[in-house]
Amino acid sequence: MYITKIETRVAGIPCLIGVTHFDSVRGSYNYNAASDMDYYGYTEVEFEVLDRRGRTAPWLERKMTSKERERIEQEVAENMVDGDY
Repeated sequence: MYITKIETRVAGIPCLIGVTHFDSVRGSYNYNAASDMDYYGYTEVEFEVLDRRGRTAPWLERKMTSKERERIEQEVAENMVDGDY
C-alpha cells in the first residue's frame, strides 16, 4: 500500500512513484543536540517505481541514476504536506 503516488519520469519515461515510507524531522539547531541528525534534521523516503498503470516496474527502476533518485526524493518531499503521511 502506498502513502501517495506522484507522476514523474525515469530515463525520460513517464511513470509513477509509489511512496511506501516518508519521515521528515526538522533540526533543533540546539547546541546540545544529541547528534548531527538532531541538529540539522533529516528526511527519509522509500518508494517503488511503477508504470503508468500502477504496476511495479523493476526494469524501469534499474534505469534510474543516482541523480534521478535524488530528484525523485526531492519531488516526494515537496509533495508531502505535514500531517498527510
